[in-house]
Amino acid sequence: MKLDRVIAVRNNKTIYRDGDTCIKVFNDDYSKADVLNEALNQSRVEETGLNIPKILEVTRIDGKWAIISEFIKGKTLAQLMEENPDKKQTYIEQLVDIQLEIQSKTCPLLNKLKDKMNCKISACELDATTRYDLHTRLDGMPKHNKVCHGDLNPSNIIITNDNVPYIIDWAHVTQGNASADAARTYLLFWLNGDIEGARVYLDLFCAKSNTAKQYVQKWMPIVAASQSVKGNEKEREFLLSWVDVVDYE
Repeated sequence: MKLDRVIAVRNNKTIYRDGDTCIKVFNDDYSKADVLNEALNQSRVEETGLNIPKILEVTRIDGKWAIISEFIKGKTLAQLMEENPDKKQTYIEQLVDIQLEIQSKTCPLLNKLKDKMNCKISACELDATTRYDLHTRLDGMPKHNKVCHGDLNPSNIIITNDNVPYIIDWAHVTQGNASADAARTYLLFWLNGDIEGARVYLDLFCAKSNTAKQYVQKWMPIVAASQSVKGNEKEREFLLSWVDVVDYE
């Protein structure tokens, strides 16, 4: 196994390619339970029939936990958008179609989105009154059981040379409300500085899913607060600013 070709570097993991395999190596201090949970969840998603890289092995490399999966050769939607800016709306539409396909699946053994959000809201930096308000609002939102990717953005979809889309990075997958997942994707466009892309995405998602835009917007403060516990200081500041942006009465 060769770890000499780095594909990506994240805060707590490094991803390598070795031939037809992709090796995600986690840092020394990364939780073993979180690694095993990620591998288990991705394996469960495999059983839905979605196009995703199959997990081949969970192992330890130089004392660090690693997940080994299929390497999918192609370009991400983010790369394609950068190379073909005139086709950006078409690529965002493809993103929405893929997201709706994901959300058409159910996977009863996945963690519940509401449970995960409640834990994260409890851990965020907001004052107790605001956290209570967010918990109450979250509890009042409709309960669904759709597969929610949790981090769907153009960088997490690979289009192969045969034009087949594959969805990667299932670390945050849960089952829950599709509009909460859409709110997450919308905020990811904003975090990437692509405000126009966020607008186009939300318009397309709502049109294709027959969802009121106001309903997705009701999720945004809840999603922003729950996501603010991770990432860097700049991201936390931005996400927390969204808690009061939308009037979600």
